[in-house]
Amino acid sequence: MTTPKVGAAVSRRRFLISGGAALALPHLITGCATARKSPSQQITLGIVGCGGQGTGNTKSFLDQPDCRVVAACDVDHNHLRDLVGVVNDRYKNTDCRSYHDFRELMGQSDIDAVMLAVPDHWHGLIAVEAARHKKDIYGEKPLARTVAEQQAIVQAVRRHNCIWQTGSWQRSENNFHKAAEIVRNGLIGKITRVEVGLPEGLGNVNDNAQFMMPTAPPPELDYNTWIGPSELMLYVRARTHGNWRWNYNTGGGQLMDWVGHHCDIAHWGLGFDNAGPLEIEGHGEFPPRDAVWNTCTKYRIELKYPDDIAMTMAGGDKDIRAGTKWIGTDGWVWVDRGHFEASNEEWADMKQLPESERKIKLIISTNHQRNFLDSVKSRQPTITPAETAHHSAIPGHLGLISMLVGRKIKWDAENELILNDPEASELLTRPFRPPWSLT
Repeated sequence: MTTPKVGAAVSRRRFLISGGAALALPHLITGCATARKSPSQQITLGIVGCGGQGTGNTKSFLDQPDCRVVAACDVDHNHLRDLVGVVNDRYKNTDCRSYHDFRELMGQSDIDAVMLAVPDHWHGLIAVEAARHKKDIYGEKPLARTVAEQQAIVQAVRRHNCIWQTGSWQRSENNFHKAAEIVRNGLIGKITRVEVGLPEGLGNVNDNAQFMMPTAPPPELDYNTWIGPSELMLYVRARTHGNWRWNYNTGGGQLMDWVGHHCDIAHWGLGFDNAGPLEIEGHGEFPPRDAVWNTCTKYRIELKYPDDIAMTMAGGDKDIRAGTKWIGTDGWVWVDRGHFEASNEEWADMKQLPESERKIKLIISTNHQRNFLDSVKSRQPTITPAETAHHSAIPGHLGLISMLVGRKIKWDAENELILNDPEASELLTRPFRPPWSLT
């Protein structure tokens, strides 16, 4: 397949410079977006990425009566065939269209919105292309592989007036919502410290020796397109489906896989959806750089935020409990999937705070896909718009950069610049393999 580039080629250094308009995101020009009409009562949806996450998301959208999945795209023929089968079985027809090239799907005028569930190294390119075609977008977390790619997504979504929902679905769960509202409403006093516990380690090693060894790509997978803008490495099964996250060529390890969940919730409670840390110092344990899986296995990142708030984000530290914990002058709250604890035991039995306590009311969503579809119709922001996902992932990106350069870094959160450290600043982006480029 011939793969023309998206936009003109740019050098790594020039990409950082050309991305300058994205650096001060709160100050982007907002008047350039043209008015967007709401779609009809039935929203047509295209799927890009038909693996495990994509299939799960698709099934959730299939459960929504006002959503119609009309097309799917994947570079793995088997994944594409299987998901199209799921869609056609639900609708009792053979109408779902199949695409190998995401750009062809984006060009279809009868598609209102897209769901993107692709590896991290593809997030930026595909999301920007979707926005350019004025599709509303449900995209997976983290927002993108690098800070610069995240900035490009935020710019494109704003410029084309797209609705964006990030797959940070914990915001649509009651226990996380309740915890964040307790913190936002000052019920545990002034926040002094936040602890964010993430997983450690890597994937599960398969006993099959070929799983970890270079082989020829399977015939059903267009591996050259799958690796896309990243470095063209020999095909190793353990670096593709489901396990791409354990190599920095395509993913970001446990840190970046989870930062869009628990750090996102930490920011929600702090009211930092459009804010970021000031100082970041990370330490981690890494496999050899040339290992099949080379992402950090244990890590601890200390962050300094405005208002003298300290955050520790860690994976593999016994003193940092999984989930999100806010510690204030008058108490504490801890939340994880299916769990909630607080210094005030009465809060545990409440579905939500009494109205008298809800001076600050966070958006309520009980279904993440439903929230997206409602926003597509109303043209009001979702519970996790692109800007929110961008800021939720930045602490993970900066923590990783600090670990890689081996020192504390200082961050200008307003202008989104690493201060006085050219080596660290280079890691805010990455080179793209020709002919792919992002402009």
